[in-house]
Amino acid sequence: MRKTSPIRIAPSILSADFAKLGTEVVAIDKAGADYIHIDVMDGHFVPNLTFGAPVVKSLRKCSRKPFDVHLMITPVDPLIGDFVAAGADIITAHVEAGPHLHRTLQTIKAAGVKAGVSLNPHTPISSIQHVMDMVDLILIMTVNPGFGGQSFIPLLDKIADARKMIKAEGRQIDLQVDGGITPETAPKVIAAGADVLVAGTAVFKDGPEKYADNIKALRGK
Repeated sequence: MRKTSPIRIAPSILSADFAKLGTEVVAIDKAGADYIHIDVMDGHFVPNLTFGAPVVKSLRKCSRKPFDVHLMITPVDPLIGDFVAAGADIITAHVEAGPHLHRTLQTIKAAGVKAGVSLNPHTPISSIQHVMDMVDLILIMTVNPGFGGQSFIPLLDKIADARKMIKAEGRQIDLQVDGGITPETAPKVIAAGADVLVAGTAVFKDGPEKYADNIKALRGK
């Protein structure tokens, strides 16, 4: 299944060199990243601890590309405002991160940024059926969230079902896939309907001089 939307690459800075994070963001921007994907983990919703809003604010001056902030935290609603103020352009929350997904999406939209919703591998696509009118991005997790470098879970039928839901909605909604994305798995998820690929290890391996080549490889070019 193919679409007219261009394939966009969102390198996850979870795989960057934390000792020079700003420099890494500048490098992936220059290398052709479309979005800067920022994985925020709280050590509670997922078993890892990463970035807070002050780090996002500090990085904002390093790139004008959209900051794609993936909140793997619970409760999520109280911190949405902090990440918007820090410079997020897209905020994605998990179906499982709170009791009222509709309210969470309302909060994101009211803050003036794009709203994304993420589904863990076991979460059925039907769980977002009644909030499709509110979402700007759907994120299908093809690993269990919390760590980079995991192997791809082949949820191609789920990606295809999400694409059908987007087509039925009749407006532009990004279909993003995150987890185990490599030059080998990228064509499969693109064929299933994805148009935004999150990749950490596959982009940041081999150092900054290879970032542009690695991003091109994910696009299939």
